[in-house]
Amino acid sequence: MKFKILFASLFLSLAVYSQKDSAILFKIDNKPVFVSDFKRVYEKNLDIVSDKDQKAVESYLDLFINYQLKVKEAYSLKLDTVKTYKSEINSYKNQLAKPYLQDSTFIKKLIKDAYQRTKHMLNASHILVKVSPNATPKDTLKAYAKILNAVKEIKNGTSFANVALKYSEDPSVKSNFGNLGNFTAFKMVYSFEKAAYNTKVGELSTPFRTQFGYHIVTVHSKKPSPGEVKIAHIFINKNTIKGKEKIDTVYNQLKLGVAFEKLVKKYSQDRNTIANGGLLPKFGIGRMPTSIEDEAFALKNVNDFSKPFQTRFGWHVIKLIEKYPITSFEKMEKELAKKVKASGGNRLSDLAMKQKLRKKYNTKIYQPAKKVFYQQQIRSAKRDTLTKTLLTIEQKKISQQQFFDFIRNRRHLPIDVLFEDFVDQEVLSYFKENLIHTQPSYAETLKEYQEGLLVFDFMQQKVWNKSVKDSLGLQQFFKANKSTYKFTDLSKNKGTVMNDYQTYLENELIQDLRKKYKVTIRKRTLKKLIKHYKTNG
Repeated sequence: MKFKILFASLFLSLAVYSQKDSAILFKIDNKPVFVSDFKRVYEKNLDIVSDKDQKAVESYLDLFINYQLKVKEAYSLKLDTVKTYKSEINSYKNQLAKPYLQDSTFIKKLIKDAYQRTKHMLNASHILVKVSPNATPKDTLKAYAKILNAVKEIKNGTSFANVALKYSEDPSVKSNFGNLGNFTAFKMVYSFEKAAYNTKVGELSTPFRTQFGYHIVTVHSKKPSPGEVKIAHIFINKNTIKGKEKIDTVYNQLKLGVAFEKLVKKYSQDRNTIANGGLLPKFGIGRMPTSIEDEAFALKNVNDFSKPFQTRFGWHVIKLIEKYPITSFEKMEKELAKKVKASGGNRLSDLAMKQKLRKKYNTKIYQPAKKVFYQQQIRSAKRDTLTKTLLTIEQKKISQQQFFDFIRNRRHLPIDVLFEDFVDQEVLSYFKENLIHTQPSYAETLKEYQEGLLVFDFMQQKVWNKSVKDSLGLQQFFKANKSTYKFTDLSKNKGTVMNDYQTYLENELIQDLRKKYKVTIRKRTLKKLIKHYKTNG
């Protein structure tokens, strides 16, 4: 696969368009090949062609004609209809289309928004009423009514904590009364983060939905973010008097100047960090237990260490390794872009793209045809009875049968949810199908990859595989050209002879193709092309 891609990519290039480039350079039978076709390949490959003769336009044109003859013959042999070829082209199409399916403007906005949120940390509480993303309308309405009742009680004066205990379905509510502590960007799912940062301090948000259900949030404080820190720690896992005595011993030795790393090896019971001096990955607000975060961010200077402190895990002493304050957007942009994509930014961009395409295309849903799918046993229906048009996207018709195939093995989701997913899929499919008409660079790259792959398969069939399998032909070739070699033993030098045999077979193949197809070069156009490259270096 990798070699095929490399072989095909030798003929990929940037598109260059002008009035002259649209001129016909030569024809193979009645099929025209344009100046633009030649220029794309020639200019792309100039730097990788070492032979000076081949860099000459006339010499390279000869190679290019041979290449186009192979393409012509490959189509004649219907190699483009072979299952493996079609599968590989479909896979490449999907890969090639990916950049066009991302809403780059939307992604840039997400990155800038993330920077602004990274600069501040929130302390907030929430109430959650669980409801599945694929819940029925009835269950969704029930959950929404419950969250509205919670809002009503808070507005009537009941404390948020008491309302959280009564209504929230977050398992941690019994211990934290809905308080989530401090957090910054990327610590919550995006929809929650967005709602929390859009809520002013002391105010209550309107109900909003995430993948977990409906929420309301109240923000207690909004402060500048301290950024991130890297620390090392010594950990004693016994919350006992003996544990306290041991951690005090550690602390006293640190004060006497004993190296932190030496004490880690002697006392720390965190097996994962003993080997690296107690070092922990860098972290920001909302990643560690609050007591560890408080102690870490309170340390001012590198190599400062804390007094012993206790968490539910045991006793700790920590040392500051490095601080990572919030810097400029330009310095943080690359890291933020990675985090945005890792936290679902691409998925959100996909969603934005789908919404944009739905608005762009004239999409019509035929409700009577759709109504059929609300029947209880619809997945058991006979496919050939579903012949009506269900959906049109511009002039493209999508039948009931296509949606029937889509839902057949998707039994866990309601029809309404499945239909929306189906429409999104068809809209994206229509967009991808039309990229060859709307994006010239996509069309050229795809065409050249298709041809490159065809030539690869053609050469494999007619030259490479033949040279490997035709042992008699190889022996006869060696015998006929024995005088050109310094050795007499074919078995010990088979690789060298086989390379020459492949060249021989390819030359024979080209001669046959030149006889089979008529090549007509437009000499005036070629003369102008040669002059163009001489003038422009």
